[in-house]
Amino acid sequence: MKREVGLALQTDKAPGAYAAAARVADDAGFDVVTVFNDLWYQPALPALIEIANATSRVRIGPTCLNPFTLHPVEIAGQIAALDRLSNGRAFLGLAAGAWLDSLGVDTSRPLTAVREAWEIVRRLLAGDEEGFEGARFSLPPGERLRYEIERPEVPLLVGTWSPRLAAFAGTAAAEVKIGGSANPGMVAVMRERIGNPDVGIVLGAITVVDRDGDRAREIARREVAMYVDVVGALDPTGATDLESFAFAGTPEEVADQARAVHDAGALRVDFGNPNDIGLLVSDVLPRLA
Repeated sequence: MKREVGLALQTDKAPGAYAAAARVADDAGFDVVTVFNDLWYQPALPALIEIANATSRVRIGPTCLNPFTLHPVEIAGQIAALDRLSNGRAFLGLAAGAWLDSLGVDTSRPLTAVREAWEIVRRLLAGDEEGFEGARFSLPPGERLRYEIERPEVPLLVGTWSPRLAAFAGTAAAEVKIGGSANPGMVAVMRERIGNPDVGIVLGAITVVDRDGDRAREIARREVAMYVDVVGALDPTGATDLESFAFAGTPEEVADQARAVHDAGALRVDFGNPNDIGLLVSDVLPRLA
């Protein structure tokens, strides 16, 4: 089974930083460069455009957009633009989103929202003008994207811990990403929920690598605090240790964590917002070869 590695970046960086990091990842042999789309941070698209212009090989896309704060028609437009700019290297990450309660957004029926969002995106990319009438979203007959697109379809990644969304992903997605997890035990749990062996499983978590492992773990505990509040209660394995929610330690320790996730059956490990990309490339990746 193929074992991939990805670089996932928080959108809190200055212009130019995304290109610099992505260029290193592209040259080093990473398979994917993605950016988060967390509430209160920069939108994903500007960073992804920068990444597309700086790379030639890696697959790129957001992990993840949500249909509650961005209408599916806009999602389709963004991913179509990114796919054309990257010469067909884009994928679309969709999720139900997090931290949206404070906005007063109606986030009920998340499965319906994500499923219908994907249906609208899929139809628009394919040039289907028949229209669509869903429970949450609709697409008027005769409407289409009014510009040239690169491909009539892009791969879907569903970001979720939810059994119901995972089951949907088993029918529609190329990949499922468990965000905020470095727990190998979640791979078997998610595989059962997906029910389709052809759908790749991705685990992504904050990554802190340092030649001083204790220092790396101390930093990681602070970095993962905002995510553990969201995902900690979602892990059915009962994991509470730092190593289940972050890749942290010396290069050898981080490589061992990533290898354990791959050995459990995951397609890819996404190293999230790493503190030292150079050390990740020079001392972690060779251990995963």
